Amino acid sequence: MKAYDFKKILKRVWHFIWHEDSIWSWLVNIILAFVLIKYVIYPGLGFILGTTHPIVAVVSGSMEHNGNFDDWWAIHQQYYQGFNISKEEFISFQFKHGFNKGDIMVLIGKDSQDLNVGDIIVFNGGRKDPIIHRVIKKWEEGNKVFFQTKGDHNAKSMEAIELRIPESQIIGKAVFRVPFLGYIKIWFVDLLRFLHIIK
Repeated sequence: MKAYDFKKILKRVWHFIWHEDSIWSWLVNIILAFVLIKYVIYPGLGFILGTTHPIVAVVSGSMEHNGNFDDWWAIHQQYYQGFNISKEEFISFQFKHGFNKGDIMVLIGKDSQDLNVGDIIVFNGGRKDPIIHRVIKKWEEGNKVFFQTKGDHNAKSMEAIELRIPESQIIGKAVFRVPFLGYIKIWFVDLLRFLHIIK
C-alpha cells in the first residue's frame, strides 16, 4: 500500500470517528472511550496512586448518614464509644458525614502503618465488589497489622467480614469523593443483569 493511500484511509477513519454524525460513529466513540478508560487511564491512575483500584463506585448505602450529624450520632454513639471513639474524635475524621450510594471515591495505596482509626478503606471481603467502610479498630499481632471496620449506616461490623481484616486484603484508602457519578456504573451493571435475566 502506498503512503498516499494509507494517509487517505487514516483521514477517513479520523473523520468517521470525530466528525461523522451517525449511530455507527457514536457507537465506535463509546467503544473507544471504554477501551481508553479501562486499559489506559484506569491502570495509569492506579500506577500513579499506588493501588489496583484508583477509583471505585459506592454500590450500597452502608456509609450513608440520614439527617444531620447529631441525629446520626445519637443512634450510633454507643457502638463507637465501645471502641473509645468520642463524638469529638469522630468529627475530626475525614468523610465524617459519610457518603452515598452512587458516589465515586478516589483511592490511594497506603501502607498499613499509615492507616488509622477513622480512615475509610477499601478491602476485599470475599464478595463480588470490594467493601468500603471506616476503620474503627487497629491492632498488631506479632509483625502483622489487623483492622476492624464498620459502615457508618450499619448497626455494627459484619461478623464474617469486618472483625479481623489483614493488611493483605486492603486495596487502598479513600481520599476524595465525587457525588453521584458512580450511578453510571450502577445503572450499566443493572442493565447487564436485566439483559441476562431476560435471555
